[in-house]
Amino acid sequence: MDINSYISSGILELYVAGQLSEKENKDVYDLMLKHPEILQEVLQIEAALIKLSNSLAPDRPIDYELIKNHLTNTNSKVVTLNKTSKWITYSGWAAAVIVGAGLFWTLNQKQQLETDITTINTEKEFLEIQIEESRDKLAETKNLLNVIRDRNIIKVPLEGQAAFPNAYATVYWDESNDQVYLDLQGLPEPPEGKVYQVWSLLLDPLTPTSLGTIDDFLQDDNKIFKLENANKSQAFGITLEPAGGSVSPTLEQLYTLGALAAN
Repeated sequence: MDINSYISSGILELYVAGQLSEKENKDVYDLMLKHPEILQEVLQIEAALIKLSNSLAPDRPIDYELIKNHLTNTNSKVVTLNKTSKWITYSGWAAAVIVGAGLFWTLNQKQQLETDITTINTEKEFLEIQIEESRDKLAETKNLLNVIRDRNIIKVPLEGQAAFPNAYATVYWDESNDQVYLDLQGLPEPPEGKVYQVWSLLLDPLTPTSLGTIDDFLQDDNKIFKLENANKSQAFGITLEPAGGSVSPTLEQLYTLGALAAN
């Protein structure tokens, strides 16, 4: 994925503005969790919009130049002031300018603080989400290790076939719970429009039964998947099929195959 092209596409601005569909929002959200540069860009867009909205607030700053011109307008009626009165007038005007400048600076600092707080809160929310997801992944990993180390688990190595000699996979079959865990790290990424399909096999006669397709192969970093298997399996195979799967395996696209060890 070209991150720079994605950022420059304008979809992140639409995300912040709330103009995307629910699915599009989820896609952007998932990418923010995977790519820190996308998350940073969203934070910058949010901060920029907050600054812009503050700059367009209805409160107009005091026009001190207009006040000065009004006070010094030669067309106004001339009032003779003594030296002390003049000093008080101009010192009062100067004080107003100083106070006004101070108020403007304070308002500016307040707006910047609000922007910083919003950014920090957004970052905090994403950090909490990432921590929670890390905990879930850790729990999942511990569970997987317990499964693999269970002496009752049946381990079936699947070797690459003639057309795909470098492919490999491993099946961990928990027969008591009718579940199989698949380690598919040794399979290449499927081309667009294709998915891997897992088969339970009886060997005599050869009878394949589909256990399902691996639809989220690209999204899973660990390449560990779980499927249901209530069959009396004697072997397992993995083929590459059109998206949605096939009724029977395409043998020309048989990537891996392995049989249970003989008792």
